[in-house]
Amino acid sequence: MAQKFLHSYIVCTCKNVSLAEILFAIKEKNAKNLKDIAFYTDAGSACGSCTCKENDVGEKKMDLYLSQILDKYNKK
Repeated sequence: MAQKFLHSYIVCTCKNVSLAEILFAIKEKNAKNLKDIAFYTDAGSACGSCTCKENDVGEKKMDLYLSQILDKYNKK
C-alpha cells in the first residue's frame, strides 16, 4: 500500500464502510480475516469486489482492498 488513505476513505462502496471502521474491527475487535471483517462491518458481504483484486468485478478498479489491509496488520 504505497498510497496513504484517509480514515474516511470508503473501502466498501456497497455497504459504505470506511477505512476507519475496518481498522477499528482489526485493532479493537481482533478481526483476523475477511469473514471477521464482514461480521463486524458488513464490508465485503455484498458484491465482494472490495475483498481482493481477483474478486473486483467493477469496471473501475478499487484503489484499496480488504485483503491488503488485513495483510498489513496481520504481519505486525
